Amino acid sequence: MEHDPGGSIAMVGCLEDDVKVSLDEIAEPGTDARAVLEQLEPSRLPVHVAIIMDGNGRWATARNLPRVEGHRAGISAVRQTIETAARLGIDVVTLYAFSTENWKRPRHEVLTLMGLLKEYIKRELKTFLKHDLRFRPIGRIDLLDRSVRRELDRAVEATSSCRGSLIQIALNYSGRQELTDVMRSAAREAAAGTLRPDDLDEVWIEDHLTTRGQPDPDLLIRTSGEQRISNFLLWQLAYSEIYFSPVLWPDFDQEEFLKALLAFQCRERRFGGLPQSGSVFTPPKDEHGKT
Repeated sequence: MEHDPGGSIAMVGCLEDDVKVSLDEIAEPGTDARAVLEQLEPSRLPVHVAIIMDGNGRWATARNLPRVEGHRAGISAVRQTIETAARLGIDVVTLYAFSTENWKRPRHEVLTLMGLLKEYIKRELKTFLKHDLRFRPIGRIDLLDRSVRRELDRAVEATSSCRGSLIQIALNYSGRQELTDVMRSAAREAAAGTLRPDDLDEVWIEDHLTTRGQPDPDLLIRTSGEQRISNFLLWQLAYSEIYFSPVLWPDFDQEEFLKALLAFQCRERRFGGLPQSGSVFTPPKDEHGKT
């Protein structure tokens, strides 16, 4: 991606041909979101953004509404985030929609969540196709209700030939369970004599994760002010930058998403090393050579 002097962003390889997206197509002129957008450097955007969408229940409670209304209101934030990420050319967006721990919630809330999921997929499939987005669920999908799996399979099939951003929805997902499943696979292969101890390395493990074939998240966003990763992508988040937003998920609009991206660009990513002289992350020096 690169800036265009005419006020556009070039997204390379997102669709069949190279596409130049005008800033006006991302955020309206004169808005706070546009002001943040104009500060971003397209060449330094994250490749993969993971999001823990938190705060739906508290949003509803603060308005004296049933908790499920918070989940319903959160659909708008999902739409804005996905569409903005797609227009910016972010390769992968992974949304934490339903954890294995969420089964502990009241039965009517779980049923409503699953109903909203099916409703969302049916309603937004045209949007996915319009923006050339691929859809992929991760987690223990086989344990979900058959009606839910049917809609998920339909969306995966319908978007299989799309070449734009990949939207991963984590459903019935647990980071610990994912790693447990990897260990079981290793044990089974070792027992069968097809896996030697020296073969078990990071590459082997990553090939057996639900996110295999995708880059690790560069940025994790969690909304609602909570500051924990809640059993999400435990292996994949090893070197991710983490951005905690105080905003409840239904209120997490385009401006808030762009703020998270801008904060990411202000981070110095070392991956365990030391900052390099001349790095894009090195603070600029003044005329006297001072930072």
